[in-house]
Amino acid sequence: MIDIFISLGEFSLYAAIAATLYAASAAVYGARSQQPEWVRSAERGIFALFFLLTLALLGVETALLNDRFEFAFVAASSSREQPWLFKLPALWGGQAGSLLFWTWMLSALAAFAVWRNLNRNRVLMPWVITTLAINVLFFLVLVAFATSPYELLPVEHVFSNGRGMNPLLQHPVMLIHPPILYLGFTGFSIPFAFAAAALITGELGQNWFRTTRRYTLLAWFFLGIGLMLGGRWAYEVLGWGGYWAWDPVENSSLMPWLVATAYLHSVMIQEKRGMLKIWNLVLIGLSYTLCLFGTFLTRSGIVQSVHSFADAGWFGTVFLIYVVILSTTFAGLLIWRAPMLRSENHLQSLVSREASFLVNNWVFLGLLFIVFFGTMYPVFSEMLTDVRVQVGPPFFQRYAGPLAVFLLLLTGIGPLIAWRRATWTNLRKSFLLPAAFAVISCFALLVAGMRQFYPIAFLTLCAFVTGTILEEYFRGIRARMRRGESAPRAIATLIQRNQRRYGGYIVHLSVVLMFIGFAGAVFNLEETKLLKPGETWKLGDYAIQYRQARPVQHPHYAGAVARLALARSGKPVGILTPEKRMYFQQEQPATLPAVSSGLNEDFYVILVGLEPDGSAAFKVYINPLVNWIWIGGFVFIIGNTLLLWRMPQPRRDAAA
Repeated sequence: MIDIFISLGEFSLYAAIAATLYAASAAVYGARSQQPEWVRSAERGIFALFFLLTLALLGVETALLNDRFEFAFVAASSSREQPWLFKLPALWGGQAGSLLFWTWMLSALAAFAVWRNLNRNRVLMPWVITTLAINVLFFLVLVAFATSPYELLPVEHVFSNGRGMNPLLQHPVMLIHPPILYLGFTGFSIPFAFAAAALITGELGQNWFRTTRRYTLLAWFFLGIGLMLGGRWAYEVLGWGGYWAWDPVENSSLMPWLVATAYLHSVMIQEKRGMLKIWNLVLIGLSYTLCLFGTFLTRSGIVQSVHSFADAGWFGTVFLIYVVILSTTFAGLLIWRAPMLRSENHLQSLVSREASFLVNNWVFLGLLFIVFFGTMYPVFSEMLTDVRVQVGPPFFQRYAGPLAVFLLLLTGIGPLIAWRRATWTNLRKSFLLPAAFAVISCFALLVAGMRQFYPIAFLTLCAFVTGTILEEYFRGIRARMRRGESAPRAIATLIQRNQRRYGGYIVHLSVVLMFIGFAGAVFNLEETKLLKPGETWKLGDYAIQYRQARPVQHPHYAGAVARLALARSGKPVGILTPEKRMYFQQEQPATLPAVSSGLNEDFYVILVGLEPDGSAAFKVYINPLVNWIWIGGFVFIIGNTLLLWRMPQPRRDAAA
């Protein structure tokens, strides 16, 4: 029965190619011949595609769960001893399985978009289907013919056990991090498809971006959560004391998120004022193109990263050609329709919300350029000089830091400025409270002895943005309370009737909390010391007593674990047990840190090595404010939930 199911999955993979070709062809024919029944047939083709790829996905999972090591992918990604909980995510632990998962997710989103528009957007849908089908077809061809998870090993290379999943990936975060990140990447295919359909049909009003607003928000939200989870995984697993190393694969996820954030701000200008129509289409096209480009970076082997897959040779070249063709085609459509995309209004004043959002967009693109240039610099340098030159975190911090400060300032300024043209009276009234928050905070930081520019700038501007958010909420609540509502009812009604506005303020608050965490990085402390058993190491307010280290024996790895007694200001905190391992099958070392966390700072220690006499070398990181980053992540989820959750609208009575 298992063999039949796996064979059915493999057959479904190839049948899905036929379904994709049919859906695209039927959609184009239906649109060109104006025969809606063909478009309906194309929609059913998309549903069939999703069903077939689901079978293909389940076939691979069946092979993983049943230890079918005759398949090259299963042998490389799983082992008999691997817990079943990590045999499931082994699907996205290797090149072939992750590409199949990516393709399945694209088909799922395509099917969902078609289902949601069965009775809407009938002019756009044939071309939406075509665009989505072309995207799925490209990945399907790669999965079926270039890197198939159903590829069999030669008989002489089949063993009774597999190599097993990368030990670093066997972590609870990895159960959800890749799917969430992939959902962000693939989610941008929907707004991209609608934008392409609008350009093809000439239906360039507000309908296409209003239809895709929620899809864009969801993709942006999941990509942001994916970035956050990736940082948490790096912090807990990689044992280097940090959460963001400006790694090329990390950067490849950040780049489309930056562009999408710019789009979510600028599209409000199009909605309110009928401006930036070409610009918004550029941003949508760039967002999805960067998603594909990031996938190319991860899978081509062109950049070196702990997160990337092995060098894929010609596979990477084909991927890059596809990215270039797709982006060039979209750009050609945009140039063709440019005369139809003239703005209905013009910028009336530099002191207006439109102007602040426009500057906001340029700052985001400036950050994008810095991240892109730093990520690709090794490739550029090798092309020009035959020497691969890497750039590290100092490059990104030096050039992205000032833009980040300016962006935080704009986050506070934007909501305070009126549309079209702001008056001096309005500005003075709006900026009084936030400016007071900022001045008081800056003064307090200076009195406390802080002199570094970036933490002072970040924390002062965090106070300014917080003042902005509080003022906006206070004004709205006070206005409703004047109409006879209680404070809790006023807050609930305010959010119900203005979800986008007040949910957006919560997202801004999450940014504030994250920047507080980022500011703490300036004060990070890193020390290394060799300790004998029983010896105490004093480091600031902390005292670390090394008790002992003992060997760890496991069927899959060997190593050592140390016991440290941690005290702070003379009071016991607890026992920390950092560990070091060497995995046999993968021949891979792993360092497991021990962390004592608090709102003010983390005490983070790793076991560097053991000496024959029992002495042990430890590296300690003291990371101030780092947990505010994760708190900001939770607030980010709350804010986006307010943006996306469809709340019932309160009845508009006479008092309203």
